[in-house]
Amino acid sequence: MAKAAKKPAPDSEKIVLAIDIGGSHVKILTSAGGEERRTDSGPGLTPQQMIAAVQTLADGLPYDVISMGYPGPVHHNRPLTDPANLGKGWVGYDFATQFGKPVKVINDALMQAVGSYEGGRMLFLGLGTGLGAAMIVDNVAQPMELAHLPYKKGGSFEDYVGERGLEKRGKKKWRKHVFDVVERLRAAMQPDYVVIGGGNIDKLDELPAGCRRGDNTRAFEGGFRLWRDKSLIV
Repeated sequence: MAKAAKKPAPDSEKIVLAIDIGGSHVKILTSAGGEERRTDSGPGLTPQQMIAAVQTLADGLPYDVISMGYPGPVHHNRPLTDPANLGKGWVGYDFATQFGKPVKVINDALMQAVGSYEGGRMLFLGLGTGLGAAMIVDNVAQPMELAHLPYKKGGSFEDYVGERGLEKRGKKKWRKHVFDVVERLRAAMQPDYVVIGGGNIDKLDELPAGCRRGDNTRAFEGGFRLWRDKSLIV
């Protein structure tokens, strides 16, 4: 008598490999635990090189599915534009076929936002090379392209609170602009709370009122939730 086919494990039981792609590093962690693994990225990194690097990093790690935080806009699991701080060839790239595993791709700020979410209306802002942003309202998650909205003297929010603004104006003025931009966005979006993350969050000794300090490792938790939290709408 033939054996019945084994049912695939539900998503909640699958091991997730979360990939966080940044301008300086590509970082990975699985939902099975262990230590974060990373490698350098940089302005010449192509998707093919990223996949090869991740496969090397993940050698020996069991995983069933993949979540990927991408530094740019994403639609239906595929990048819409090449990232400003990486190489070319990302637009429309089919990661699932190349990895040979199911893949969910979302904006990197949104992935950290999902990992930081504690209910209600949350605005997430990521202070890094640019300004990442996402909003989650009652488990409905939406990436937001706020970085290039006009701010001052013909410059955008990103020009003042991103890496360029920090280098050009110094830490004191940068902090002042961060507080001002956060207050403007809070007034516009009316969140219950704001989480500020990103690589430059450590340069803020104090946070604006109503804000919480984000943890960049929450991006991995966001990647795990993409597969495991069925109440989440992305």
